[in-house]
Amino acid sequence: MNKKEVERVYKKMKNKKKELNKRSKESYKIKEKVSKSLENKKERRKVKEDSKIFELEKNRIVGTYQKSRNFGFVIPDDKKLGTDIYISKKDTMKAKNNQKVVVEITKLPKENKSAEGKIVEIIGYIDQAGVDMLSLVKEYDLPYEFPKQVLDEAKSINQEIDEKDIVNRRDLRNEEIFTIDGEDAKDLDDAVNVKKLENGNYVLGVHIADVSHYVKEGSFLDKEAIVRGTSVYMLDRVIPMLPIELSNGICSLNAGKDRFAISCIMEINPNGQVVSSDIFKSVIKVTERMSYTNVQKILDNSDRVVVKYYSKYIEHFKLMEELAHILKKRREKAGSLDLNIPETKVILNERGIAVDITKYELTFANEIIEQFMLTANETVAEKFFWLEAPFIYRVHEAPDMDKVSELNKFLFNLGYRIKCKKEEVHPTAFAEVLNEIKGKPEERVVSNLVLRTLKVARYESENKGHFGIASKYYCHFTSPIRRYPDLFIHRIISKYIKQGYNLSDEEIEKYSMQASKYADESSEREKIAQKVERESVDIKMAEYMEGHIGEEYDGVISSITSFGVFVELENTVEGMIRFDKLGNEYFIYDEDRKTLLGEKTKTMYHIGDKIRIRVIRADKNLRQIDFEKVFPEEETEEENIVEEKE
Repeated sequence: MNKKEVERVYKKMKNKKKELNKRSKESYKIKEKVSKSLENKKERRKVKEDSKIFELEKNRIVGTYQKSRNFGFVIPDDKKLGTDIYISKKDTMKAKNNQKVVVEITKLPKENKSAEGKIVEIIGYIDQAGVDMLSLVKEYDLPYEFPKQVLDEAKSINQEIDEKDIVNRRDLRNEEIFTIDGEDAKDLDDAVNVKKLENGNYVLGVHIADVSHYVKEGSFLDKEAIVRGTSVYMLDRVIPMLPIELSNGICSLNAGKDRFAISCIMEINPNGQVVSSDIFKSVIKVTERMSYTNVQKILDNSDRVVVKYYSKYIEHFKLMEELAHILKKRREKAGSLDLNIPETKVILNERGIAVDITKYELTFANEIIEQFMLTANETVAEKFFWLEAPFIYRVHEAPDMDKVSELNKFLFNLGYRIKCKKEEVHPTAFAEVLNEIKGKPEERVVSNLVLRTLKVARYESENKGHFGIASKYYCHFTSPIRRYPDLFIHRIISKYIKQGYNLSDEEIEKYSMQASKYADESSEREKIAQKVERESVDIKMAEYMEGHIGEEYDGVISSITSFGVFVELENTVEGMIRFDKLGNEYFIYDEDRKTLLGEKTKTMYHIGDKIRIRVIRADKNLRQIDFEKVFPEEETEEENIVEEKE
């Protein structure tokens, strides 16, 4: 934006500023106070300044205990409570300063009075290894341990397949089949193989652990899996949906072991279209357990030792790569959204302390499995949709047009636009913009804004398609070890196969009711799991940055709000610059364009702008990181000091 444009915007907004000036200045200090108490980066909760109503979602809160002479108080991790919790001396359980505790609320906050409570559990000191993650477990009341009857049932299951159960299964143990996962994966529930036919078509086999064979309907294992809904991954630990006897044992497709599976075999033409498919019960024996890293080395021919070791299987992986490219191309043409949002990789030491934060590097080996699983999920969903079977679909509806309009206001400044027709939007409209920004400085910011515009995917018993992958039919079939909807789908598939695709009206009614119930419950459990996983990363990001106070970094403005600017660093760490750390002036916030204009310097800040920052504060307990802007004159002064020293 040139100088004249800045002046024009400034003049236009000055009138607006006069009208709002009094209210803005009065609310400025309040917003600053509120912003300091908000726990998270992008998802800092909106606090109604005039509201004195508090709705307690749960009566137990996790927080940090502080002791005074005659009483104590707990600073809650969850800031929705708005106040500290008063603890009388008799209710402290002899907790010590800076210990994480679980508090049972006995009185809600009222007017100017704090909430009251009693300590019911002491977790440990805030700097003690593992306490941060355990506090999250307690905060969200995650089912950390399995009940005895569930464990007993799991331990009673034979860790070798029973030969008599092979009847009515297709024997694929002579097929060369591979698992491809991360190096540290233990629950291997999917395996793949690819062949090429004389007619030029491909045969893709996706073989998924037959968990439903072991987790019987109505069993203790099944009831516990319903309650958990999903496995939860927290950097230093996993809270699994099923006990390790199943997840890492008989249900894991370990190389060289006979395992029961449900196989989906698809014939795919050179355009990436599935022309025929077959879904059946099978027994397989995985040929080799592969990692993404080694498969990529084979595809790149970048490691002679690895290539030589797996030389007899190289053609398999080359064929997988060939088919994955075809499937990806077809998906892109249909409008599947490729959001370039890097995942955070947190590196912990032996004590569970964060020692580095980097971007998780994805390779085409990851893409191979992604494309194969997507194709299997679509194939299974479409088949059972036309069978009108009781089912759980993975649903992702089109975004609200109001949100698309808001996004377009921002994109307009960058020269992009999501094209809409008659209050409807197609995935290709988003895909076109995402394709245009590839490799450009604004790519990451635009991708994040597109993600915020889209609706959240969920489970439903009714098929409504999947906007994000531009698919009419979609489900989760490929991870029954860690997701209950997949396990339910396996049970339905098994029923249909066993009964010749002919269920009674009573069975259809029964499983339809279950599908609706489990879809809702699994969606809720997934939300909690995702929140816990995000917060575990936020805690470790703040912990890592606690050791880098005073250091300077280059970042990109990722969000602009009425109380500050969020900046994302190259390593994916994000922090906030409050207005008083952005410059000694008043800032005019344009909510529509998400910009800031400095009243004195007329400096305009946009989402996507590069900015130099200094880390001034990090607090793992608040899950908060604060930055300040580094001004050019500061950099010059530092350079002069260095030169003088030399």
